[in-house]
Amino acid sequence: MKIAQDVSSLPKKGFRLLPEKVAQFVLSVVNNLSLSLARQKANPNILSAIGLILGAVAGLFFALGQPLLAAFFVLLCGFFDILDGKVAENSGRRSLFGAIFDSSLDRYSEFFIYLGLAYYFRHHWSLWLIFFTILGSFMVSYARARAEGLGMRSHIGLMQRAERMILLIVGAIAGVIFDKLTISMVVVLLMITVASHITAWQRIFFVRQWEKAKSQSKEV
Repeated sequence: MKIAQDVSSLPKKGFRLLPEKVAQFVLSVVNNLSLSLARQKANPNILSAIGLILGAVAGLFFALGQPLLAAFFVLLCGFFDILDGKVAENSGRRSLFGAIFDSSLDRYSEFFIYLGLAYYFRHHWSLWLIFFTILGSFMVSYARARAEGLGMRSHIGLMQRAERMILLIVGAIAGVIFDKLTISMVVVLLMITVASHITAWQRIFFVRQWEKAKSQSKEV
């Protein structure tokens, strides 16, 4: 009983910028579509590859200074990021290869998006900021993967992939509305960078808390 209390007292998800009701609504829509695709025997790995292409296209439009098109393709990229996993789950085609294939392509697609922004800001000081944005985004994923490799599920943190994609979309649209694309995207990149590094360290210290709680429960 003591062990269960110690471990269950640790945070499982933590605070997220994306409201839970919004996330549940999106997941329900994606799940309904995935059921249809599963019946048609769609290949989830192909959907993952499409997500990569969409991310690369989003980066291209950022590079060309077309924020609305970039935002649209970021949205599609995020949609396929959820869809491929749901199709794999609902079709009974989940596999270790599919999991690592999906996660790896997600990293590539996100990199291409930031690469497009880096090209757009190639003559601006925020080019250096993007390097830290990429590092923070990848550290969030790495900390989670490393924790799972140690036997823990660490999904906590306020800046996960969904939040990063949403902020990029909001920044691009706000830049068009207010005709201040550079300012809006710099603000968004700063938010993603700071929150991503905080999230990464939240996950790192979660492992410490978990290990400490486990060692204390053994002493009882």
